[in-house]
Amino acid sequence: MTDLRTSSLSRRGLLAVGGAVGLGAVLAACGDSDEKGSASGSDAEKSGPWSFEDDRGQTAEAGSTPKNIVAFIGVAAALHDYGVEVKGVFGPTKTSDGKADVQAGDLDISKVEILGNVWGEFNVEKYAGLAPELLVTAMWEKDALWYVPDQSKDKILKLAPSVALWAAQTTVPKAIQRHEDLAASLGADVKAKKVTDAKAAFEKAAARLRAAAKSQPNIKVLVGSASQDLFYVSLAKTSADTLYFQELGVQFVEPKVNEAGFFEELSWENVDKYDADIIMMDNRSSALQPDALTSKPTWAGLPAVKAGQVIPRTTEPIYSYDKCAPILDALAEAIEKAKKVG
Repeated sequence: MTDLRTSSLSRRGLLAVGGAVGLGAVLAACGDSDEKGSASGSDAEKSGPWSFEDDRGQTAEAGSTPKNIVAFIGVAAALHDYGVEVKGVFGPTKTSDGKADVQAGDLDISKVEILGNVWGEFNVEKYAGLAPELLVTAMWEKDALWYVPDQSKDKILKLAPSVALWAAQTTVPKAIQRHEDLAASLGADVKAKKVTDAKAAFEKAAARLRAAAKSQPNIKVLVGSASQDLFYVSLAKTSADTLYFQELGVQFVEPKVNEAGFFEELSWENVDKYDADIIMMDNRSSALQPDALTSKPTWAGLPAVKAGQVIPRTTEPIYSYDKCAPILDALAEAIEKAKKVG
């Protein structure tokens, strides 16, 4: 895979925090305008022209509600939870053993065309062959389309209207709402029992996490991501998930971030720089998982690791109530059970 770089960060570094840094020189920059968006045409029975104002402030338009939809895998998984299916996907979809990547959620990846599975990969010819009516992806930096390669973005964006939804500079509830807005505009019944039950579960989980954080105010959480050579400690307020957890009262380690302002890179010799009671580790296939770190003595010696207080972090959540409620519950349970070890 090509090692794409910005002025201060490698691709590995971008992925360490979900890409919420310096993407302007890496991914497509499309349009200028207001960050606030709203949906129109959300009535499932509506016929005729369709439009949707995305989080760039740009309005995607079509003569009728798009059916041939292509989306970044995480967005496709969220739309699936609302009953909206896509024709094609791009981004981490299939693992090396052929199984669905964690970012695919409940999506049956055998039923979609995979246009690209890794950073920088997007098969424009296959995309055109799907006769796309709408392209949807995430946005970690204003106007930058996540996993749409810079070298082919012009060709891609000429083939269909596009929608970008914030995955950073927002919080989980706001991100879910925007994905729900889009699903509704595409014909989803967002008042279906499945959806309302999932929302109730999400709200219950949020209340549980708030209570857990209040009952264990001294428990400190470190947000980490591992590569072979470096350990990344992320600043909580820079990502939608951890910012929301912080709003609910969770206490996080605050690293001395680099110039870009999102995370600090530590060598494995210095991985013990910060005291932490719980470590949340990036669960994506692009990051090394805890079971791959057992040979690193500094990792094994961390108090949180020795105490068994390491949990997965869903770094790129699937923004539906159904998928986000378990994330809140898992962190709440970890805090409820945690012992002060840092």
